[in-house]
Amino acid sequence: MAEHEWLVNRFEAQRAHLRAVAYRMLGSTGEADDAVQEAWVRLNRSDTSTIQNLDGWLTTVVSRVSLDMLRSRASRREDPAGTELPDHLESAAAGTDPEHEAMLADTVGSALLVVLDTLSPAERLAFVLHDMFAVPFDEIGPIVGRSPNAAKQLASRARHKVQGKGAAPEADPVRQRAVVDAFLAASRTGDFDALVALLDPDIVLVADAAAVEMGSPEKTQGAAAVAGTFSGRALAAEPALIDGGVGIVWAVSGRAKVAWDFTIRDGKIVHIEMLAASDTLDDLDLTILGD
Repeated sequence: MAEHEWLVNRFEAQRAHLRAVAYRMLGSTGEADDAVQEAWVRLNRSDTSTIQNLDGWLTTVVSRVSLDMLRSRASRREDPAGTELPDHLESAAAGTDPEHEAMLADTVGSALLVVLDTLSPAERLAFVLHDMFAVPFDEIGPIVGRSPNAAKQLASRARHKVQGKGAAPEADPVRQRAVVDAFLAASRTGDFDALVALLDPDIVLVADAAAVEMGSPEKTQGAAAVAGTFSGRALAAEPALIDGGVGIVWAVSGRAKVAWDFTIRDGKIVHIEMLAASDTLDDLDLTILGD
């Protein structure tokens, strides 16, 4: 009985933290409570004598449960934040219990939740755990099934989307694909003006270390400069799904050699990540779509 009481007390001491992690992952107080409850169920089924860091173990379990819920939501194409208010705003009425009010006062705003819903599940988890809770990438990597370096890349891409100005990034893959197809067509034919028209005036193209070694500048900024980089090129590039978003990839015998991860907003490309590091490419959730 004493051991069970100790476990209950330890879990209750972490409950607020676990709810905060799950809420930022899921954007729903109901789903957050479900994730925390599932963590308690799994804790009771586990041999706690083998758990060296119980607090870290609980955070990992809640994160994995939340990730599974996000992936299930994505497969059903649900969009709980979308154009409707998140449930934390709908339920924030007079008479809410103090613990609930404290959590709401400390949580992210509705605008950020809308942006978070445009991220892939893996991007969202990496960003939330690292940027909001300072979890190191060597712990985040195993949760998303990626290397620490790939987890760092996920968080970087998510950070750009979250910090971007203006409307939230385009989440509809059909509209993303239309922009990417137009970009590829203009690139292949060398239609400079068409390329510029598809790019945000302040677009930034960032290359990873491996791409820089291949001769790409580390950073190229501005529509004209980025258009010049692609004009008359990308002849062998193909559209691809990259961690849930549409971008382009150069592949040899079906194996990606370089990927360009696009962030699209209001019909224009606002950011491009050029990824050539082999471990990053191997860890991407990548599907070549073909022309």
